[in-house]
Parts: sequence; C-alpha cells; structure tokens
Amino acid sequence: MCDLNHHHEHGDFGFIVDVPEIRALIDETRRLAGTIREHAARVEALRPAFARLLAADGWLPDQFAQPDATSGMGGGIGQYALYRDEAGSLCLFSLVVPPGSSTPVHDHLAWGLVGVYRGAQLDTTYARLDDGSNEAKATLRVASRQTVGAGEFYALLPPEGDIHYVKTVSETPSVSIHLLANDTACVWRHKYDPDAGTVTPFRSGYSNVKCAAEPER
Repeated sequence: MCDLNHHHEHGDFGFIVDVPEIRALIDETRRLAGTIREHAARVEALRPAFARLLAADGWLPDQFAQPDATSGMGGGIGQYALYRDEAGSLCLFSLVVPPGSSTPVHDHLAWGLVGVYRGAQLDTTYARLDDGSNEAKATLRVASRQTVGAGEFYALLPPEGDIHYVKTVSETPSVSIHLLANDTACVWRHKYDPDAGTVTPFRSGYSNVKCAAEPER
C-alpha cells in the first residue's frame, strides 16, 4: 500500500504527488529557468538536482509505479503525472514499462531529462534524415542505443535525441522519471513507424489525470 500522505489532492495540476524531493527539483528548475536562457546550459545545470531525485528512496507512491492495462501508450505502460504546471510549460511524470514491453517510437517536443528510478531500459534513439516537409512521412535511422540502469539519466534537447523508444530489459517493470518543458502526455506529438516511414499524431494521456478534451486529429 502506498502512503496516501504523499498524494496531495490538488486535482489535475500542481503537485499531484507533494513530497519534498519533488518540490526541491521543481524549485531548482524554476530558479534555473529564470537565470539560464539557453536550453542546453539549463539542462546541464539541472543534472545534480535530477540525480538527487533518482537517488532518493521512498518518495514515489506505489500506485505511480504500476503498469496500466488501459494506457494510451499500449503494452501495459503506465504514465503518471507527478507535477504539472497549469500553463503547460513543465511536467514531471513516471513511466512504467512492464518487462519485455516497449514504447512506440515517439517524440517529446520539449527539452528535459529522463532517468531510470527502478529496473533497466534499452533506449534506442533515431536520427531523422528527411526535412520534415511531409507531416505523414519520416525517414529515420538508428543513431544510438544505450542501456540505462537505476540512477542513470540522459538529456533531451530537440531535435537531437528527441525521437526514440525504450524497452524494459530488467525482470521487473522499469520505472523512469521524466522532467520535460511541456505537458508531455497531453500535447499532440508523434508516433513513428521507422520501417514504413510513417508518422501519426497522438496524445498518450496520463494514467491518473485528465487532459483537456480536444478533437482527434
């Protein structure tokens, strides 16, 4: 059972999980956003605070570390909002991928940091070779593969590294933590089929809070 004292009933925005570890990271992100204009430099400065969150024990309630059979990502993948700025400029969420499951190949459309809290993931990143002029088509090639274990993390700085998929390679579900400069699960972004060369708009949605209603594209 999770400690319900960790889950602050704020509705769909703000500190959905209200614990000191998350507040410290969000406060540092806000501070650096106000002092560092360049995304790459800001992400670099955020690394110590993000590493502290990944290294801390006990702050993530059990209900936000479980697979979700009804997930918009498919494959039993759970995507749980932990913090959401109502302006849509910052979010923190956990992504739970069952053993052997993979996310779709997708993008994020925001800078940020992604790290593994439990388990291990194989991260496969793609480079886009076409100019993006056809919204329904993309030519991709694998740019890198890396195994990411608990406590390890990497930066997202679009367009570099923004198109990827992850597969859990541990015997237990992997739980990754994402700090991104948008409301990732509620913005329209893209799924890719590298073999077919196709691109599909999608919103993954969160498992625990609602996105604003929008017509499907």
